[in-house]
Amino acid sequence: MIENRIDYYPTHEHQGIKFRRGHALPFGATMVANGVNFSIYSSAATSCTLVLFERGEAEPFAEIPIPDEFRIGNVYCMIVFELDYERLEYGYRMDGPYNPAQGHRFDPTKILSDPYAKVTGGRDTWLAKPNWDNIYPYRSRLAFEDFDWENDHPLETPIEDLVIYEMHVRGFTQHPSSGVKNRGTFSAIRAKIPYLKELGINCIELLPIYEFDEWENSRESPTTGEVLVNYWGYSTVNFFSPKAGYAATGKFGMQVDELKTLIKELHKAGIEVILDVVFNHTAEGDHRGHTISFRGIDNKTYYMLTPEGYYFNFSGTGNTLNCNNPVVRNMVLDCLRYWAADYHIDGFRFDLAAILGRAPDGSPLSNPPLLESLAYDPILAKCKLIAEAWDAGGLYQVGSFPAYGRWAEWNGKYRDSARKFLKSESGMVREMVQRLIGSPDLYSQRGPTASINFITCHDGFSLYDLFAYNEKHNEANGENNNDGANDNNSWNCGWEGETDDPAINFLRHKQVKNAFAILMVSQGIPMVLMGDEVGRTQKGNNNTYCQDNELNWFDWSQLEANADLYQFARRMIQFRRHHPVLRSPTFFQYWDYASSGFPDISFHGTKAWNCDWSESSRSFAFLLCGDHAKQGIVKDDMVYVAMNMYWNGLHFELPALPEGKRWHLVANTDMGYGEDSFDVGQEPELENQTDFLVGARSIVILIGK
Repeated sequence: MIENRIDYYPTHEHQGIKFRRGHALPFGATMVANGVNFSIYSSAATSCTLVLFERGEAEPFAEIPIPDEFRIGNVYCMIVFELDYERLEYGYRMDGPYNPAQGHRFDPTKILSDPYAKVTGGRDTWLAKPNWDNIYPYRSRLAFEDFDWENDHPLETPIEDLVIYEMHVRGFTQHPSSGVKNRGTFSAIRAKIPYLKELGINCIELLPIYEFDEWENSRESPTTGEVLVNYWGYSTVNFFSPKAGYAATGKFGMQVDELKTLIKELHKAGIEVILDVVFNHTAEGDHRGHTISFRGIDNKTYYMLTPEGYYFNFSGTGNTLNCNNPVVRNMVLDCLRYWAADYHIDGFRFDLAAILGRAPDGSPLSNPPLLESLAYDPILAKCKLIAEAWDAGGLYQVGSFPAYGRWAEWNGKYRDSARKFLKSESGMVREMVQRLIGSPDLYSQRGPTASINFITCHDGFSLYDLFAYNEKHNEANGENNNDGANDNNSWNCGWEGETDDPAINFLRHKQVKNAFAILMVSQGIPMVLMGDEVGRTQKGNNNTYCQDNELNWFDWSQLEANADLYQFARRMIQFRRHHPVLRSPTFFQYWDYASSGFPDISFHGTKAWNCDWSESSRSFAFLLCGDHAKQGIVKDDMVYVAMNMYWNGLHFELPALPEGKRWHLVANTDMGYGEDSFDVGQEPELENQTDFLVGARSIVILIGK
């Protein structure tokens, strides 16, 4: 009988609050019958005090030293009874040695957040001015398991079928032109789901949505006078808590339900959700930073430290999380399992993932236990795992990231090759072909689905700016234009910045369309940057990490102003999703295993079946035989793509089709709005079936059907 269970009754009392010994696992705060189980790990603390607040109150209503006999190994655990779950905020004081040279920075005057807290309060609305005198700014709260998911579950879309859209939660709807309620929030994205569906997106990748401090490193812009903030959010305060400032209901503490509702609605629309996760560093910074949580609980466990006790800085942001310490490794696993199980997340993109393969002394590991654990974890078994396969400490592992048959990578070489080819650099044909066929030179053991293909992402120029600026223009960031990459491989088409010259503007739009065409006919998984489909500009700023303004916000009026770009992007995505021959899960074999009379892929030049591979060549074509789609399992049309990045038009001789098939035009970037692309099923038949004039710096896509 339940009423006779002894662990439902207190054995101790302090300041009128009743409690008993708790359960060591799970870590964090968990509701149990009549009370809350609190559990926290520290390898070196000498004592731990639980601090309890009424929500929003400046001072705690109780501080309960956890009796030493409640400690199990290095875990302090206690069940506290008769608490008001809804109004509760909690934290800890940790006592222990303060000896930075030994790695210890205990300070019992600080109240510390729980690393495992599922809700973090205290900073509940975006950019609300913090109270710097608050003794406890980031307050741990309980999450309630009362959300009705109905029949929702992760979608498990085959990875080769994804078209990923990299999005910033705030930036997507914050611009006044978005016309939605609660701009810049999770709930506002729901209003834009029809837009994503029409564009053809079936996966969004969200920049960090964990609780972070947007006031970190805040200062005034020297050019605009606006406050500069930590806008991108790559500086985590808590890995388990969704950001309250991204929720319209954050001020009511309802951010968990708001985010879950968004995910449920996206899944109903067939759109997966990938989270950009930042397990390489935290918001506590180096020895000059704030003590919020990890540093005060167990500095030596959570961070990579030099022999002198300083912080290794492989992230470029002051500290590096010690991910291959077993305790931290378990926290990362617990965190990802929680997001996958409790939020139905479909996958994760790991920021500066090369760090996850470093040993506690900073050296790269040949068999990193964390990466192996993630690859084989039973709860994450169907989640997409995507690595940014480099870090700020110089470890570059594109093509060599330890993958265990599971990991895909942001293919930085695809980005660089495509940009160089688009700006007509010589000697790029062989390199570009490798990227178009899924980068077998990098991923021979993994297949083309290991390659996340992108030409732009949040970090760097937008796609429009790639063809409007030769140089970065980051003065507004207040770092004397010293921040951001210098090797952009961009080309301004003859004029730096905005111009009224119709020829330059036509060329820029053509180049944006060329980029979309290349991306959508490449094997691997395409990723589009939010707003590139409408020509979003950052005015030449290639490092907008601190700009909470129109440099980063999606201007929805561009949908009309650049309707040609939007229509072309939408049709290219539709084309890709309609033709399985563009989405092979395996590499091409270069022979006719389907007995169609054509190999699965063949390469051509201005003469059919004769590609110019020379150093001076800036053009080539390829033909995909639809009978070989998905290794001959499904039938598709013939797809022919001619790419001419030479500065004059070239006649391409077309390969002859089998009896009864005719060439039809899908896209020609040399044409104006309305004639540059066609919807699936509406492609006009070519009058001339033997050759095609491909304009200067243009791409032509044909289907044979």
